[in-house]
Amino acid sequence: MAYVVTQSCCADASCVVACPVNCIHPAPGEPGFGTTEMVYVDANSCVGCGACATACPVGAMVPDAALTTRQLPFVELNASYYDAFPHADRTPVALVPEQRRLTRPGPFRVAVIGAGPAGLYTADELLKHPEVAAVDVYDRLRTPYGLVRHGVAPDHASTKLVTRLFEAIERQPRFRYFLGAKVGSDVAGEVSLADLRAGYHAVVYAVGASSDRSLDIPGEDLGGSVAATALVGWYNGHPDQQELDVPLQHERAVVVGNGNVALDVARILTRPLDVLERTDLAPGPLEALRSSTLREVVVLGRRGPAQAAFTVPELIGLAALDDVDVVVEADPEHLTGTDQRTQLLREIAERPASGDPSRRRIVLSFAVSPVEVLGVDGRVSGVRVARNRLVETDGQIRAEATDEVFTLDAGLVIRSIGHRGLPVADLPFDERTGTVPHHEGRVEPGVYVVGWIKRGPVGFIGTNKTCAQETVETLLDDLDAGLPEPTDTADAAARLVRSRCPEVTDLSGWQRLDAAEREQGAALGRPRAKITDPATQLAVSTTPVSPRRRGLLRRTVSLTS
Repeated sequence: MAYVVTQSCCADASCVVACPVNCIHPAPGEPGFGTTEMVYVDANSCVGCGACATACPVGAMVPDAALTTRQLPFVELNASYYDAFPHADRTPVALVPEQRRLTRPGPFRVAVIGAGPAGLYTADELLKHPEVAAVDVYDRLRTPYGLVRHGVAPDHASTKLVTRLFEAIERQPRFRYFLGAKVGSDVAGEVSLADLRAGYHAVVYAVGASSDRSLDIPGEDLGGSVAATALVGWYNGHPDQQELDVPLQHERAVVVGNGNVALDVARILTRPLDVLERTDLAPGPLEALRSSTLREVVVLGRRGPAQAAFTVPELIGLAALDDVDVVVEADPEHLTGTDQRTQLLREIAERPASGDPSRRRIVLSFAVSPVEVLGVDGRVSGVRVARNRLVETDGQIRAEATDEVFTLDAGLVIRSIGHRGLPVADLPFDERTGTVPHHEGRVEPGVYVVGWIKRGPVGFIGTNKTCAQETVETLLDDLDAGLPEPTDTADAAARLVRSRCPEVTDLSGWQRLDAAEREQGAALGRPRAKITDPATQLAVSTTPVSPRRRGLLRRTVSLTS
């Protein structure tokens, strides 16, 4: 019996290190690690011990004997990697190097701004060093985990299991949350970088890339034209997006861009209500989707199938859906390639139609680009689309618009062409890349960046672990070189934060909120019912648990561990 990776994984290398026979690749230090769509198990070397399954934080490792019919394509996907990249000569990576010790004794204090995966992996890396006495993690929201909570699709529950790892990190005794604390300028309600530098040896920004890229076409600002970043936040319960205008009373929506987020959006807008009701999709959006009249979501890709931005595991998952029809619209010439994407799309294109008129459709359309969002009375009414010719230049395929143009009627247009970072107060900013300039994470001695604000919006959840390791290594170098001592004590720094942000909450506040969401969800047969109103979040986070309910709360919290 061998194990198989069955989804886009988090790529944090936990399984690689756990494997006693070095059968999972690419590993840290090998070409492709952190950039391939997943890691792969070599069936010829796997001994079926299950160590990888135990270590995997998202439940992606499955014995081949337990695979479902929908998961069978992953067997070939794993095997094909080793056909192209044999690894018999690789040195096992489970050799654990001696832990680095700082030459200065400490104790050192570090503030991390952002409680998403990058921030929590950074905290974990710092807390491995006994010289680091305290890591305080700040976030303007009252809920941690960043894009794992507000970005991962509700129907990808296994991916969200990585929160178990985050829960273990936040339970460490030298870890502390300041949730509901905005780091920005020196004004009421905010904490400035200068304030933090007075209280900590170092400050690490892990603020992500919260904006989106523009299409730069006429009509983009019409009502009903929204960014995928906003729509994803809407259905995932981000407090900032609960008033988003999402018109669902039309038969068609158009998604511009064909990355993984585009496929997520298409699935959520088309899957049956009984499926969505079993997820943690936010209550308000779930009610809105109950009355949706959408029948079709068209996903536009400007180049061909081989150049599609979505990953192969995501396409396999989409093709396996039995409650939505998936249709491929592409020139037959573009479906003759031998790459994995093209082969899979060709198989989908050749499948017979279900013939079920009640099923909604996802249409994957290639070699097309929007040229104008059309509107009536300030609202989206359709999209004018140009067909593209594909031209090879210096080995790269680019799209050139032709004169052939057609119109798609639609009431909702979603641009899904990538995230973009925003300027950070008191830090330099590169407008072209949407990142903070740095050297191996260092903005200047004592100030650092990690995650998407450091490297741009690329990589998987676990990519942030490797990114955090680099930034922390740079930070430790600077501590050894002699970063100055903070001018304030740890207690003074905490008092300042609470004076500027009096409604700040901590780990216990998040645990109360988490338990309340799970308890309300359980009553509805759902994993959780997200609380999205900031005032309600604050009330739940700060309400002491009554003695009668404390046992239930404790059990609920322990189940999340």
